[in-house]
Amino acid sequence: MAEAAVNQGASPVPARRRWLRRAVVLLAGTPVLAALIYTPAEQARAAESGGGVVDVQLDDFTPSAPVKGDTLTISGTVVNTGHEPVTDAHVGLRVGGLLDRDAIDEAADRGEYRPGSDGKEIDPAFAVKFPTLPAKAGRHFELKVPVNKLELDKDGVYQLGVSVSGSTGRSGEQVLGIERTFLPWQPETAGKRYQVSYVWPLISGTHLTAETGSDELQTPVFGDDDLAAELAPGGRLERMVTLGKDLPITWVIDPDLLYTVDAMTKGYRVRLPDGRTVPGRNKAVAEKWLSSLETAVQGKKVVALPFADPDLASLAHHGKDVSGTLGQLRPATDKAKQAVETVLHVTPSTDFSWPVDGAIDPSIVNVATSAGAHNVLTRSDSLSESGGLGYTPSAARPIGAGATAVVADARLSTAFQGDMLQAGNSVLAVQRFLAQSLALNLQNTDQQRSFVVAPQRMPSSSQVQTMATALRALQPGRWTQPQDLEAAAGAKPDPGATTQVPGAGQYPDELRKQELQQAAFEKIRTTQTTLDHFKVILSAPDRVEIPFGNTTNREMSTSWRGRPQEAQAYRDGVQQYLIGLTERVQLIPKTDTTLSGHSATIPVTVKNGLVQDVRGLVLRIKSANPTRLMFGDSGEAEQDVTVQAQHSQTLKFTANATASGPVEVTAQLYTKDGVPYGKERRFTVEATEITPTVMFVIAGGMLLLVLAGIKMYASRKRVAARAAAEDTQQSDETPDTGAESDGTSGPGETVDR
Repeated sequence: MAEAAVNQGASPVPARRRWLRRAVVLLAGTPVLAALIYTPAEQARAAESGGGVVDVQLDDFTPSAPVKGDTLTISGTVVNTGHEPVTDAHVGLRVGGLLDRDAIDEAADRGEYRPGSDGKEIDPAFAVKFPTLPAKAGRHFELKVPVNKLELDKDGVYQLGVSVSGSTGRSGEQVLGIERTFLPWQPETAGKRYQVSYVWPLISGTHLTAETGSDELQTPVFGDDDLAAELAPGGRLERMVTLGKDLPITWVIDPDLLYTVDAMTKGYRVRLPDGRTVPGRNKAVAEKWLSSLETAVQGKKVVALPFADPDLASLAHHGKDVSGTLGQLRPATDKAKQAVETVLHVTPSTDFSWPVDGAIDPSIVNVATSAGAHNVLTRSDSLSESGGLGYTPSAARPIGAGATAVVADARLSTAFQGDMLQAGNSVLAVQRFLAQSLALNLQNTDQQRSFVVAPQRMPSSSQVQTMATALRALQPGRWTQPQDLEAAAGAKPDPGATTQVPGAGQYPDELRKQELQQAAFEKIRTTQTTLDHFKVILSAPDRVEIPFGNTTNREMSTSWRGRPQEAQAYRDGVQQYLIGLTERVQLIPKTDTTLSGHSATIPVTVKNGLVQDVRGLVLRIKSANPTRLMFGDSGEAEQDVTVQAQHSQTLKFTANATASGPVEVTAQLYTKDGVPYGKERRFTVEATEITPTVMFVIAGGMLLLVLAGIKMYASRKRVAARAAAEDTQQSDETPDTGAESDGTSGPGETVDR
């Protein structure tokens, strides 16, 4: 409370208490007392800013690799994170000693200011002064120093420290914060230069579903429209293409990305959360990006990964024991080459595989090379050096069976991970990358070496921008020469380099936790089995086989790493959609029927709700009691089925009843190879037997009816004839008197002729 009053100038402090405060301030440099004095937030900021309460952030460092005559410009911001103002503050530049690769890492990770390690401050005339730096306030600074004032004795990597010194009122002037960076000093082209291959990955997540529209064009359906944001100006993939076209890189492409973007250019639909689909609206964005990419890759080396970038480690650790899983890799490689040639009109290399983070073990290598790729892109923190070479060997390492491990340098490959949106982080990453690259060239060896840089698979827009900045700084070629990835894989290997693939126990646990599990591959196999049984009945099986085959590859994609729920939902959706298609070919449910008579026909209808004809099916109908109801000469019968698209077909089966009573009948579709297709339909036939005795009685009755009819007809005919004869006789015996007769005669009268 008393110290708070002093800090705020609220009231005087007794002499003994003032003496105690001064003692605490003087001792505050010790970690224990510093923890007591500073708040937790201040301690955290102090750890980041060099042990003090002033945070130093750099936002510009130009030129990144200066030469003689250049003026070094370093700008940034200093922020007083403490509760007291800093007086007589100034920002100065400190030049440390030469560093090798390990020392660069140590300096970058060091927090507190070290008088012996952080070098001396150069001429104070180049410092930026602030009479007062208020608490919780920041100030911008810019240092401009001619490089000849830095007293750089020889070529190499120098540590630079931008420090803030001043007084907080607790003591005299001291260093209150520092930010370290590195100055690569190679003013002229080196006598020896190593070759470097930079992998430029064009990879995205899975966006296409297995679903296609019900039209003849098979309009693709996307699970979301997120890819458009990556392709649009400023998006991750747009930055990759725009910046990469002018850089000495090797394009490493997932062909599924090309296939997906190409599908967008031809019209697509997007599924909404409620299940409806709407037309996609980013066709123009896709067309522009694809056109830019086609231009950018001309004359450059292009490497095509297997289609959909399968997770090789997951396949090796969990999928290889599921039948048919590894068989998907070869088709994925074949589709990769075809997709790149079709969309980009260049011929890619398909001789590379790329396990996640370059981590390998023997099983991963076996899977990676099983599809025909001879080069496995790994990383030096996986295939690490166990000997005492004293320098970093070339990337190419023969690992047996005709395979080559292409070992990317881990330090250079991981240089641009993390948040690069902050200018300070980006500046530090570029300088550290350049420092490590120069330190490689200064190692004690006369061998010509080739190195590879393989960054993260899907860098963000800011990470892409930072990578491009670093590569542009290397282009003057003072200590490096550009080389494509294929040339690096074919370079002469160092005979002393490690070639022993690490054992399975050395595979990183964090990566293993992210893998697809065996249950995922079993679900994929189930879907594939369903597809195999479905496509044999189709007149145009490629309309289903191609989209579902591509989807099978997507289900194994590396992009599902760390997203188990999304991966499962995708697999479930694929299976449900496929089952829905198969159910469009079905038997129409049939009601119970009665069979009257010895024989009759029973109709069964097959419906085809697909947009293509169905053939190759057999409809089999079977009686549960052949002694009562038979089909033909046995208890079952079958007929081939062919149904036009969007039509139904009714097949008729002749049934013979041998006894009366109900009989259960089963109708089931089968494929030509005898596999049941769809649901069976059951119905009951009520059979009625007609015996010979009954038939005789019925026939006798009919005969009697006929005879009775004939007799009645003859009798009526005789009566009619007799009446006609009597009328004729009477007419002849009556005389013509010329008078009208009443047609009657008296009693006893006779008619005389």
